[in-house]
Amino acid sequence: MYMKNRTKWGTGLAVAACLVLTGCSSTAVTPTPATPEPGATATPTPVPEPVHLKMAAWLLDSTPEFKTLTDAFHEANPYITIDLVEYKAGNDYDTQMIADLAAGSAPDLYILKNLRNFFTYQDGGQLMDVSDVAAEYGGNTKGLSNYQVDGKTYAIPYRQDSWYLFYDKDMFDKAGVAYPDGKWTWDDYAAAADKLQKAIGGGDVYGAYMHRWQSCVQGFANAQAPGADILSGNFDYMKPYYDRVLAMQDSGVQVSFNTSSTNSLTYQSQFGKQKAAMLIMGSWYVAAYLAQVGTGDADKFNWGIAPVPQLDSSTFDNPVTFGDPTAIGINPAIDSKKTDAAKKFLAFIAGQEAAIALAGIGITPAYFDDAVTSTYFALEGVPKDALSQFTFGTHDTKPENPVSSKTAKVQGILGDMHTAIMSESTSVDDAIAEAESRFANEVTD
Repeated sequence: MYMKNRTKWGTGLAVAACLVLTGCSSTAVTPTPATPEPGATATPTPVPEPVHLKMAAWLLDSTPEFKTLTDAFHEANPYITIDLVEYKAGNDYDTQMIADLAAGSAPDLYILKNLRNFFTYQDGGQLMDVSDVAAEYGGNTKGLSNYQVDGKTYAIPYRQDSWYLFYDKDMFDKAGVAYPDGKWTWDDYAAAADKLQKAIGGGDVYGAYMHRWQSCVQGFANAQAPGADILSGNFDYMKPYYDRVLAMQDSGVQVSFNTSSTNSLTYQSQFGKQKAAMLIMGSWYVAAYLAQVGTGDADKFNWGIAPVPQLDSSTFDNPVTFGDPTAIGINPAIDSKKTDAAKKFLAFIAGQEAAIALAGIGITPAYFDDAVTSTYFALEGVPKDALSQFTFGTHDTKPENPVSSKTAKVQGILGDMHTAIMSESTSVDDAIAEAESRFANEVTD
């Protein structure tokens, strides 16, 4: 199961401007009040009772998407206010959320960061059935099918990320290395990193930066390698991907996993402060980089996005990458009087108005159309070259996490395997053998 996203751009910016200025919504149409007959008494329009909802979020100071969504919704629905409750970031988010749901102290709405723990929430009865909301949307809203179980939908996506290759044009120019052309294999990527390192690297500057997450290797192996399936218990297909990144690490063209871990390096600072000429990262980084340029936490320079390197030339026309949708679900313990308001919010986040608001800060929304694309590329600081637009609009994005009772457990095993390999405490072959043995012993239906 995978998602295809082929967005065509070309609609004038006037479309997006009209939509933003008029505040039109894909989720509701307000009828024009009928004019009373002369002498008749007009019936006053009932004013809805105010509703206050709470929604979980994280890193509120540096993650603008949550406030962007809730503010846009409140503007369209003034009687509904959504207060954000800050949770821990990273893997700690799910740990804290699962505990709060069990304790009955979780907010009315909460975000499912990816598909890894979706089954845990759904199977545990911690998500309300929102199939009626999903029925309002079709193919323009990506990722809906990933939140379905037995024909019912349990969360609504507002974001659909895909992983890109970010590159610093200024550093490429300084090194005299040709920009990515959208037709790179992984060997081409490694060769470019080597050229960059030899020309401008040294000290704390590198040809490329690879972050510590297992996704940075395994996500591409799972999306691109023939026969890849983490639920099979066979992980040999990941070996070529690990051999390549270890070779890059050992040759010094990218900072080592151990150095990155010891110094708690962030991918934002490595690319944003021009410590690395290339970064492979999710599309959410566009918004983060633009925000950090505004605060001075990132340098302003010429950059672009390109498709991630491919296994071979057969997928150059429609590059294969990965990325889970990000969704919002309703806590079934919500006060029943607030359910309609919560569903109204979910209907809003899956539609055009919310998508334009998100595109206006550099976030890739789940809903796509020409107006959304126009808004995204009208944003100051977003690269507008042809390759960046191709990268945004044309790719085969496969989900990182299959929806299964096994997924969370398997990803935990694969996380340990990743650390063992990248820290070079265990050989690739031995670490894979250990992970396969653990799968056989620990993963059950």
